Amino acid sequence: MKYTLDYEKYAELARRVAAEGSVLLRNEDGVLPLQKGQKVSIFGRTQFEHYKSGTGSGGMVNAPYVTNITDSLKEDGTVQVNEVLEAQYREWLKDHPFDIGEGWAMEPWNQEEMPVSEELTRQAAEQSDLAIVVLGRTAGEDKDNSAAEGSYLLTAAEEEILRNVCNAFARTIVVLNVGNIMDMKWVDRYQPQAVLYVWQGGQEGGRATVDVLTGKVNPGGKLSDTIAEDIEDYPSTENFGDPVENFYTEDIYVGYRYFETFARDKVKYPFGFGLSYTRFQTESMGLAVQGTEATVIEKVTNVGGMSGRETIQVYVEAPQGKLGKPLRQLAAYAKTEELKPGASEELILKAELTELASYDDSGVTGHKSCYVLEAGDYIFYVGTDVRSAREVGRVTLAELQVVRTATEALAPVQAFKRLRPFFFGENDHAIANWEDVPLRTIDLAERILRERPTQSEYVGDQGWKLADVYDKKITPEQFLTQLSDEDLICMTRGEGMCSPKVTPGTAAAFGGVTDGLQQFGIPVACCSDGPSGIRMDCGTMAYALPNGTLLACTFDPELVEELYEMEGMELRKNKIDSLLGPGINIHRNPLNGRNFEYFSEDPYLTGTMAAAQLKGMGKYGVTGTIKHFACNNQEFKRHDANAIVSERALREIYLKGFEIAVKQGGAYSIMSTYGPVNGLWTAGSYDLLTTILRKEWGYQGIVMTDWWAKINEEGEPGSGKQTIPMVRAQNDIYMVTADAASNSNKDNTAEGLADGRLTRAQLMRNAANICCFLLRSVAMERLLGREEEECTELHSPISTEGAGDSGQVLARMELPEPKTGEEIELPLEKLITKKGTGAVYQLRFPKVGRYELVFRMSSTLGPLAQLPISVFLNNTLQQTVTINGTEGKIVEQTVILAIRQDGEKYMKLYFGESGIDMSRMFLRYVGKNDIESFRNE
Repeated sequence: MKYTLDYEKYAELARRVAAEGSVLLRNEDGVLPLQKGQKVSIFGRTQFEHYKSGTGSGGMVNAPYVTNITDSLKEDGTVQVNEVLEAQYREWLKDHPFDIGEGWAMEPWNQEEMPVSEELTRQAAEQSDLAIVVLGRTAGEDKDNSAAEGSYLLTAAEEEILRNVCNAFARTIVVLNVGNIMDMKWVDRYQPQAVLYVWQGGQEGGRATVDVLTGKVNPGGKLSDTIAEDIEDYPSTENFGDPVENFYTEDIYVGYRYFETFARDKVKYPFGFGLSYTRFQTESMGLAVQGTEATVIEKVTNVGGMSGRETIQVYVEAPQGKLGKPLRQLAAYAKTEELKPGASEELILKAELTELASYDDSGVTGHKSCYVLEAGDYIFYVGTDVRSAREVGRVTLAELQVVRTATEALAPVQAFKRLRPFFFGENDHAIANWEDVPLRTIDLAERILRERPTQSEYVGDQGWKLADVYDKKITPEQFLTQLSDEDLICMTRGEGMCSPKVTPGTAAAFGGVTDGLQQFGIPVACCSDGPSGIRMDCGTMAYALPNGTLLACTFDPELVEELYEMEGMELRKNKIDSLLGPGINIHRNPLNGRNFEYFSEDPYLTGTMAAAQLKGMGKYGVTGTIKHFACNNQEFKRHDANAIVSERALREIYLKGFEIAVKQGGAYSIMSTYGPVNGLWTAGSYDLLTTILRKEWGYQGIVMTDWWAKINEEGEPGSGKQTIPMVRAQNDIYMVTADAASNSNKDNTAEGLADGRLTRAQLMRNAANICCFLLRSVAMERLLGREEEECTELHSPISTEGAGDSGQVLARMELPEPKTGEEIELPLEKLITKKGTGAVYQLRFPKVGRYELVFRMSSTLGPLAQLPISVFLNNTLQQTVTINGTEGKIVEQTVILAIRQDGEKYMKLYFGESGIDMSRMFLRYVGKNDIESFRNE
């Protein structure tokens, strides 16, 4: 494949997407867009230090640059920046540097703000026409937001800035550089003239923000979440963050489904809402129905004075029937092209009623475990947000229709009550009613035993390679009969992080991870963390993309697909077969720290955005691993907190986005979660991964665990070594182990095969899933030498020599003539291990041979923290090693240095994350061994 990775085009496209996803919530007196020549004072330190993304694995992209708002405004030149105020900020920042925290999940939610007095704002107002206040927030993996000052709420310092600025200036614009929605009560307190969510826009976020502020791009973003008056108004808040059991008592009433049904008066900004610099007039051109498909035609006319785009949204109100329904469900959406003043466009939106069918998990309709459309009127509403949508027609079903017959699966085993509406009075006013959740009735163990495959054989090596399957000479089943039980077990183990068998610094290698498997021509595939860009812990740079919330707010899957075509090229260039993303969990509650990676409170918007990313990457032979399957809706205690949720809510809300990604996006790689759902850790949940995913949805692909996940037998605690249920469930790969062949994780798969809890046929089935992934991956083409690839790079700012500080020379040492096993200490006095730092040792090696570089280190962080160290010799990467947080315990890691020529070398250490405490570091001479074979390695 020949392709051109034009980084200038990549940047322009990412910038356009970031601007398109910006949501304008308030614009009094047309204060925006900024006008040519205006003088602007900018407050808030985030004007200089733009949050490109949230934290954790989804944010660890070594970007070549990150644009900020102030520099981008000056670069743009439309307005004049108050440079006196700017200089005061820059001087203050010298003594108040950006706080990156102490390591994984230890970053602060916000940064210290420079005090802004009444006098300062008065002086600035005398020199300026208007003010911009920039507020920033972050959160991420292992670090939820908090309903406290500095996270979901403003800090006292931020309150002071807003109070003083809004009092001093007649026109104030507030820009929110955040990953997720936050409390907005301050808008009423301070009455700024404009409020703009720019989210976390990746490395082009600063420039994209300026494009919107200056009107080069008319904000067309719409909220992908409901902003309520108070955090307590979200029904999930009561249970969110429980360390042991999280009851989903709100059931299917998530986000606008809840507020439009029960609490319309609690909404500050409705789902789908977003202003424009121009005005649009919409006109219904009719509703046509054929079978269960409805076609809505809506004419949109720009009746304002600027060019812009508008989003039309179709909602359906289903009859309450016996099951109870939300008063609104998003059924379709579409976005116009850029319309000049006076121009019109007719949008055709198709809504399939069967996709809105309700799942009967109780049998109250007479059709238990079925998706049904109950009899009655299905009313269609069309508008530019959920609240403004007006009725355009209705479809009446005379009798109940069974849309799809399913099987009871993943039902809860603990009793609790769930919300459902009771309607009375005028305007269909609903009050909360409660009903018992149906509990599981099937014998899960009996089902698994009854359905397990038993037919298999082992014929030994027949000389077949996986290429013979690729060339359709034999079937995958024939090929796998050659593999021994040990080979099949090894295929269930991914290796990493930062495996030397694949692209340096990436998350994992899987497939042909042992010598035995490689002898059968099984390639090694590579996956890298995402979804906001490629994470390579050795410091290799990659493009940092806008976050998931922002992408959803574009309401433009075609544009998102176009951006992820570029991501697909970048993945292919770096020999990465799957990006670990998109993340498509539901924004059940605004406090989930990982919401920045995910899209929306709505499963339909979530699924269509995920499908767009997969289609884009797929054009270049790579894919995404959709995650986290399912209910990864809080980070606190995510390894153990049990999500207790009804079968109906799972199927209609929490699994729906995954189903769309599979059926519409062609997903063929999925990651399960860390935690349990209804008592079963998802990595070993047969009902989730086989009954629903593979049997009901027809999924054909791989499932991998999250990194170092737990698994359990029902009723037992979870353990990373308990892989027997994983294999049974068709969770094909355990991520990750240090070495697959030696069973470094000490899993019990072989034990299960020996005592009959597993069959060889089950292992073969999972190996077939993995092989089918490999057969459609570029890794297979690379192994066979059939990848006619030519990547032309244009305008590249990407360095391959490692990101961050090039490193201070800490020591210059002439090493003594070594003896085998002798340890040579390296000094640690000046070593700094903070994220992004480098340290260089100038070493003169007196002898050719193998040396071991040994780290003895610890970390106070927890066991899920990921702390990589990369070792370079003369700017050539030798290895990246990753330790997890050790909770203070000292651990040892070794890197082999191959010294092929004596003399001086520069050894650089690069730290990809903060949190490592190095207690000792030394070189150990191993020996020359067979020098000729050594030189040829």
